[in-house]
Amino acid sequence: MSFDDLPPLRDSLAAAGLGARKSFGQHFLLDLNVTRKIVRLAELTDGEAVIEVGPGPGGLTRALLEAGARVVAIEADARFLPLLEALAARADGRLELRHADALTVDPATLPKGASIVANLPYNVGTPLLIGWLTGILNPRAMTLMFQKEVADRIAAPPGSEAYGRLSVLVQALCEAKVVMELPARAFTPPPKVSSAVVRLTPKPDRPPAGLVDALQRVTAAAFGQRRKMLRSSLRAFGGEAFCVQAGLDATHRAEELSVDDFLRLAASLPS
Repeated sequence: MSFDDLPPLRDSLAAAGLGARKSFGQHFLLDLNVTRKIVRLAELTDGEAVIEVGPGPGGLTRALLEAGARVVAIEADARFLPLLEALAARADGRLELRHADALTVDPATLPKGASIVANLPYNVGTPLLIGWLTGILNPRAMTLMFQKEVADRIAAPPGSEAYGRLSVLVQALCEAKVVMELPARAFTPPPKVSSAVVRLTPKPDRPPAGLVDALQRVTAAAFGQRRKMLRSSLRAFGGEAFCVQAGLDATHRAEELSVDDFLRLAASLPS
């Protein structure tokens, strides 16, 4: 299916008198060559269910539909619903629109095992990702646009400056790779920072929910005082004795530990 006969996205926005709103963290991708590349990076199968958050004028949505996806698009800004409804009218039932805040959508109402492909609003990208990782949705894969700084944190290796709590939590649950970078000028309006697309593939042997909860507690403490040795930053859990129980050196600092090290610490927490 092609939507090449539709007006360019920039013209559609101008005709409707629509612009980005800072309150929604909106920066639009209007170049369909870019949105199509993002969809190729998502490695979708024909007819696959896809969840998209923040479609705005529908540039990424068009590319998803062209690739044969069945899309659930969640848009909080009612101004864009007419543009998206016009797209849905041509999509042969493959585009379901939800006028909602993605942070409050009941995940039980979304297709389980779907892929998530989205140019995420900058102001809610990280909490959305944490919710998808730790909740019941169980996505097949996620291909997500973030601020480059956030993308770098997600994929950062131990010992790097960007490595932190988000790195550990994501990498405990997924294989994470930055697959595309975009300069600010690729967006309308341009943000103050560059962006990057991260491809996240859930691990088949992901830790159980209880261990993930424990991992969040341990990483919050360790990286909350990342300049301190573990015997100090993890004092609330037993300090040096707690580290020794997990087989770790209590004089190390949080950024020196691998994801597996943190999982050992989490497993040592009393249930």
